[in-house]
Amino acid sequence: MAEKLGIYVHIPFCRSKCDYCDFYSLAGREDRMDDYLKALVTHIKETGALTKGSQVDTVYFGGGTPSYFGEKRLRELLRTITKRFDLAKDAEITVECNPDSVDLKMLQLLRKAGANRISLGVQSANPCELSSLHRPHDFEQVKAAVAAARGAKFKNLSLDLIYGLPGQDMAGWQSTVEQVLALEPEHLSCYGLKVEPGTPLDDRVIRGEKLPDDDQQADMYLWMVERLAQAGYRQYEISNFAKAGFQSRHNLKYWMGRPYLGFGPGAHSDFGGRRYSFVRDLERYIVGVLGGGSVIDESELIPQRERGSEYLMLRLRTTRGIEEWEYRREFFMNFEPIEQKLEEYERQGWAERHDRRWNLTAKGFLVSNQLIGELLSVQEEATLEKTLPRLKQGRPEPEQGS
Repeated sequence: MAEKLGIYVHIPFCRSKCDYCDFYSLAGREDRMDDYLKALVTHIKETGALTKGSQVDTVYFGGGTPSYFGEKRLRELLRTITKRFDLAKDAEITVECNPDSVDLKMLQLLRKAGANRISLGVQSANPCELSSLHRPHDFEQVKAAVAAARGAKFKNLSLDLIYGLPGQDMAGWQSTVEQVLALEPEHLSCYGLKVEPGTPLDDRVIRGEKLPDDDQQADMYLWMVERLAQAGYRQYEISNFAKAGFQSRHNLKYWMGRPYLGFGPGAHSDFGGRRYSFVRDLERYIVGVLGGGSVIDESELIPQRERGSEYLMLRLRTTRGIEEWEYRREFFMNFEPIEQKLEEYERQGWAERHDRRWNLTAKGFLVSNQLIGELLSVQEEATLEKTLPRLKQGRPEPEQGS
């Protein structure tokens, strides 16, 4: 039986561009929304015919700002997906929204169309911090959006937060978390601010603007993990926390290496053993799809050895972690060198073991890039040691006297 599929639909339109954002998103391009809708509908129809035998159990509208695209367009996309794919009755269907671009009527219509999960971009409860990011909303709009979502009968609400913001200190971060907990969401995504090259925030930092340093961000993170646990939110990934039964099923597909299809400029897919992405260009995507041209940017078959590396890299982002026999069975690779390294991490308080399963601790998550990088190096060395003897065995002996 084929694995269940996830579908991601990228909506690249925004009312305004936030200073930290490096996602493919565009402000001031409302004139292209209808043509983009036509391209997405066409692309979804074409692809649906290729997935017979696969059931879709998660759909995620991300951006950009999907709510800014308008509920009529989103409903048409949902209708198309429902008709062209085998959509599970209990499918998780998420729509990302900004608090300034939703109201009760819109959310009611989305709920009626089949959406059952809303992800709100909150980021902060502090007006100065929101202003520093050029976010287009305030916290009063957040509270109104949450009330509208509840009024529309959404029982699965996720809120996004960012820590390490310009001018933010521990007290400010704690205040944001407490105000958000009072809204009682089912899920929280809490990300450390990352300054991406080429963004307006990057330019501000180059010109001397100060941000909380690594130690301050680490303190914010560790406090947050403990506070959310006290409030009943179980951490299941580096930046994600949920009440029981409310983990993001769609995002877990990425971290667990499950298949998914993406639609839209810059969207990625992993399907049929092949990973591919589409051009990060709205016009090229529209013209390519509607004109029958190619919109593929990159495409590659993923060998099993690389899947083994991804298993380490992605699963160790989650609290589920990795397991010896799972690794051996799936990738036919030796786990012992990896386990030796994990035992070193355990002594440092960075990893923990439950029976045969290993996961990183909250302190380990803080340095996960370094730790996972070291484990990938250990894996590569073990693979080379296994390969070199075979190469030597197949090499002809040199002739005498040569």
